[in-house]
Amino acid sequence: MEKVEKIRIYRNKSQPLKGKVKISGAKNAVLPAIAASLLTKEKIKLTNIPLVKDVFTILTLMKELGADYGLKRNSLSIQTKNITSDEASYELVSAMRASILVLGPLLARSGKAAVALPGGCAIGSRPIDLHIHALEKLGATISLEHGYIKAEAEELRGTEIEFEKKTVGGTENSLMAASLAQGETVLKNCALEPEVSNLCQLLVKMGAKIDGIGRETIRVRGVEELGGATHEIIPDRIEAGTFLVAGALSNGDIQLTNVNPQHLETVIERLRYSGAKIEVKNKSLRVVGSPKIKSQDITTSPYPGFPTDMQAQFIVLMTQASGTSIITETIFDRRFSHVNELLRLGANIEVRGDKAIVRGKTPLSGAEIIATDLRASASLILAGLIASGETIINEVEHLDRGYEKIEEKLSSLGACIERIKE
Repeated sequence: MEKVEKIRIYRNKSQPLKGKVKISGAKNAVLPAIAASLLTKEKIKLTNIPLVKDVFTILTLMKELGADYGLKRNSLSIQTKNITSDEASYELVSAMRASILVLGPLLARSGKAAVALPGGCAIGSRPIDLHIHALEKLGATISLEHGYIKAEAEELRGTEIEFEKKTVGGTENSLMAASLAQGETVLKNCALEPEVSNLCQLLVKMGAKIDGIGRETIRVRGVEELGGATHEIIPDRIEAGTFLVAGALSNGDIQLTNVNPQHLETVIERLRYSGAKIEVKNKSLRVVGSPKIKSQDITTSPYPGFPTDMQAQFIVLMTQASGTSIITETIFDRRFSHVNELLRLGANIEVRGDKAIVRGKTPLSGAEIIATDLRASASLILAGLIASGETIINEVEHLDRGYEKIEEKLSSLGACIERIKE
């Protein structure tokens, strides 16, 4: 019988985290970049690759589609000379919903694609109808059969697409498909996340004609074929944000290297308001925590607003603030699953619809808890760092989807944390 991995955290006294930590490449930037390699027969080289579970999942999928790849440390070389399958299986897509990102490139390169309806974190409805509508406007015929999205197109033609609401994946899928479409495509109300811009920069290196990178309106002039490229993945702003909160929460002193501070402006602003001191340098950040944490109200919103992927971590921070904080989640429904586990640790939190009302300051005490999704698992680790006694976190496979060796990084900063097998 296979042993189950858990995270164990132990704390018997106040222990500020101190030291230096290197932030990995962005999971949410590398996945579309890997999918984009399907658009060309030539080799794509990507650097600053995070060694996380989602990367290995999409690489397994890419191999099924016909790609050859080599991964050495944090560098990836990938090439799909011939697409040998146009189907993304349920087994892989259900494990990681970002697999939907192969839909646009497969369709653009081979004229057809079959992608299972996606899975991934159980954080509420994340409909893929915006992806489907955009590809239909580009000329694809799409049907849903036996749990699969089936798309066909003799050729894709440029058009105007206005997204009903901001969609990162929908913007990325459309950009990739439009890069090989006939004529010009105008995408309106595009997602502004840095990960989208990072994909655009890769596509341009491959030969795509894209204007308006980083703006809400992007113009793509389709080309007949794309070529190889070498591209660096941006640092993971959510991992960086998580370590910034760890420093603020533990009254610590942590220097983060390999970061882009511009991608974290809203998070930095909120942490400073809470009482933490943050020094910004070229590619590094230093956070110095305060023994007194100030409560505040936060509402998640698309970039450059406060990221939904930092909501759970900030709820933990607010459990140690003086007074009441209201955290409003506007991006995903059912994204307060971590609250029940935080209550087991002693937090005082009440969920009312899309709001979590956090009353601080409450001492936390260790307990056995369950990680329910990727960012929830990170928040539970943060809570365990300040909870007295022993905390055991179960189902840490969620954590491994997006954080590279987080327990080793925290241990190097002085945390009593380890991975155990039972």
